[in-house]
Order: sequence, then C-alpha cells, then structure tokens
Amino acid sequence: MGLLAHVAGMLAGYGVLVLLVLMARTPALERGVGADVLARWHGRIGRSVLVLVLAHAAAAVDAWAQATGAGALSASWQVLGMPWLPAATVGAALMVAAGVTSARAARRRLRHETWHGLHLLMYLAVGLSFAHMLAGPDLAGRPALQVAWALAYTHVFALVLRFRVVAPLRQAVRHRLRVTGVHEEAPGVVSIAVEGEHLHELTAESGQFFRWRFLTPDHWSTAHPFSLSAAPTDTTLRLTVKALGDGSRNLQVLPVGTWVIAEGPYGAVTPARRTRRDVLLVAGGVGITPMRALFESIPVDPGGDLLLVYRARSEEELVFRHELDAIARGRGARVSYVLGPDRAALSRAALQHNVPDLVARDVYMCGPPGLMTAVRQSLREAGLPSQQLHEERFDL
Repeated sequence: MGLLAHVAGMLAGYGVLVLLVLMARTPALERGVGADVLARWHGRIGRSVLVLVLAHAAAAVDAWAQATGAGALSASWQVLGMPWLPAATVGAALMVAAGVTSARAARRRLRHETWHGLHLLMYLAVGLSFAHMLAGPDLAGRPALQVAWALAYTHVFALVLRFRVVAPLRQAVRHRLRVTGVHEEAPGVVSIAVEGEHLHELTAESGQFFRWRFLTPDHWSTAHPFSLSAAPTDTTLRLTVKALGDGSRNLQVLPVGTWVIAEGPYGAVTPARRTRRDVLLVAGGVGITPMRALFESIPVDPGGDLLLVYRARSEEELVFRHELDAIARGRGARVSYVLGPDRAALSRAALQHNVPDLVARDVYMCGPPGLMTAVRQSLREAGLPSQQLHEERFDL
C-alpha cells in the first residue's frame, strides 16, 4: 500500500499541473486547440486527479496502520497530526467539493455563478496541498527535486496570473470597452454592441468568443462566455445573449455606458480552418450567433457556394432573419430556414438531398448539444471526413 500511496500522490501532483495549464487560457492553446477541447481534457483529467488524491489518502492511512498496528481511526488521526497534513486534508476536501459540483447532475441544479465560485476553490486547494507535496517522502531530502517541483508550480501559476488576471486588465486599460447599445432580436434575446479603441490589436475573428465581464454591481464578479455575433471591426464588437439563467437574463437590461472587460479572443472555429471551396454552416437556436458572424465574413471563392442552414422551432424564434437575408443577397450566398420540432429535417437523407455535394464541403456548426449530436451523426453517416467538420462543443 505504501507504493500505491507514493505513485498515486506523485501522479496527482503532476495531474494538477496539467489541469492548471489547460485552464490558464494561454492564447496558443485556446486558439490552436480550442477552448472546448481544453475544457473536455480538463474534465477528464480532473476526474482522474480526484481518484488519485483519494487513492493516495486511503493507501497512506492503510500503510501507516499496517506499519504501526493501529486501527483505521487511530491511524487516520495519527496521519493527520503529521506536518502539513491538516492543510493538505482541507485541500483534498475542497478538491472533492469542486469535483462533485462539476458533475453534470450537480451543475444542472446550480447557478453558473455558484458553480464557478466553488470551482475557483481549486486554487486554494492546490495552495493548501503544496507544502505537503514538498514535505512528502518522495521529495523530502532531495533539494534538487524540491526546487524543480516548486519552479514547475510557480511557472504554471504565473501563466494563470498572466493570462487570467494581468492580460484582461491590460486589455481593459488599452481598449476602454463600453456598451453602446442593447437591441432586442427576439423574445428573450438581445444583441449588445460594444465599442472601444485599437480593437484591431485583438486580432479577433468571426467564430471566436470572448469572456465578457460587465462592470455593474450584479455582473463584475463573473465572466460570461459569448460568441461574436457580427464580424469584428476596428472599433466595434457585438455579442448576442439569450436569457437562459439569472446572469444572462439580467444582461437583457444592461445599461448603456457600462464598462466592459473582454478576455480573449478565444476559440479555434474560424475561417482559417477552411479547407474546401464550398462551405455549409449549420446553426440551431442561439448557436446562430457565431454562424451569423461567419456567414458575413468567411471568404467565398469565385464559383463557390456558401450555404447556411438555420434550424429553429418556430419563425418567432429566428434571430437575425433580416440580417441573414441581406447578407445572402449581398454575398450571393444562400440561407435555408428549417422550422419545426422534427429533427429528421437534418437527418443524413435530408442533408444529402438538400446538399448533394455535402462530403466535398467544409461544415461549421453550432447549436444545442442534442441537435449537434444528431447532426454530427448524420454527417458521419454521410461520409464527411472528420477534418472537414469544425465545431466547438460545450456540453461538458
């Protein structure tokens, strides 16, 4: 059991380093790999780290009980009395709390703001556990290893501080973003126009998103991830918000003039991913926001075809209809509205009937998880190569 405790402890410590790197919001990873892929890796590795932490604790107590002949409760109490173990135990408890509240069933019952606040406790958990890592039997008495371990954690925390705190504040000072308009697009859906200075320096592209922090008493503590719903310019950015929870509902009445901190841009589903002449965009519900920006700006080669398929339950739920029709006319592109509750309209047979050259196109898509899963399966059945499908999935 002693060997298991050592191995599980070291792997857990290394896994925490990887978790922090994945969520440091390093631009090279966010734009090159994609925020959704990083988030899924983070979730899977996080569950593994939690199992390793619990295995380490259980194995360490069992090994001490075997070495001393003490019972389980007595051995646990004795282990807790060792240097830095009380703080590490609190850290492990915080990790368990963050892991439990990140389970899908728990997240459905929690407000996003509550979940986010609890998840931030992971930083405190790591801090409380760090001294135990250095004092543990695997590193104690090995100064070179202790220094290397400490430098690795210092570097990773520096990345987190740089890209999650310093960079957004620097951008806020440089770009001076403010809300200049809130326009209703459909019942429960508004577009928020934001203006600022030197926005070309952000190198934002259609298909990307920012984490928007609106500096009002209700919103300053939470960064909301929303895609650009129009192609960015040197002075303006636009996002579109659907009222899905308390936070997004309150944004419907955001005061004009509100100062904004925008972290980003993030996301890898951009026009640069395109590999084919013809392009199909598939949007469902509020997933139209990044697709609308791409529909406006993705390059169309001479003789090429750009088609947007937009699914909604009813005509009243369509967002940007007038804008989409105008873009289609101006660019010589096409837009098809698929209305009603029947998902068969986006089945393999329906897609191949309406888009005979489907497998020869790049396909970009965004929408509710259930719809995206169904469309993804339809595209796979139709034979679309995986490298021609571009999406970001946040059904974590």
